Amino acid sequence: MELEALKASWNKLDERLAATEIVNLRVVKEVIQQKTKSAYDRIMGQNIYNFVVNMLIICVVFPYVYMNTPIQATSFAIVEGVMVIGLIPLVWKLSLLSKFDLGKGCRELDRLVLTYKKVCHQEKFWMIGAVCLAMIAFYILELGFNTKAGYEYSTRLLLPLGLSLLTFGLGLVFAKWQLRRHAQQLGEIERGLEELREFEK
Repeated sequence: MELEALKASWNKLDERLAATEIVNLRVVKEVIQQKTKSAYDRIMGQNIYNFVVNMLIICVVFPYVYMNTPIQATSFAIVEGVMVIGLIPLVWKLSLLSKFDLGKGCRELDRLVLTYKKVCHQEKFWMIGAVCLAMIAFYILELGFNTKAGYEYSTRLLLPLGLSLLTFGLGLVFAKWQLRRHAQQLGEIERGLEELREFEK
């Protein structure tokens, strides 16, 4: 009789331990999902911020500069064109991020992350080249062919050129800092997916 009671209490204890283990695993999974979702939200927010800032520059800031300074229409069109083309990878990244859902399988999410990383890699080098070429074309057109502006080849030119280079340099420093943050957040997502893959086995 005592043996049967012992077996019954042992079985109950086993059931409780199994239930506790399931609950613990569920809690761990939820924590990992929350951490991964937080990293995803930060990346999504960063991309939306970049998109809004670019749209403000394209639609408000640079047109205002063009209307209030003697910039040529060709120079304006080159810079605007490069900025609009620069939105393409940004829109592509936002499109990929909109498909990211932790309810999907890890394999599908891994493919999305890989495609996103490829777009980021291509965008980085393409945009640096495009911005440099646009700046060179802008200055050649403005300093060489803009007769209305009355540019003089003197020390007065050093101020706008110096300010432009300073702006470009600060932009590069900010972009590098942003890329580092972005890489950390993307790494968090990848680690989260790797950990969640264990729950699919």
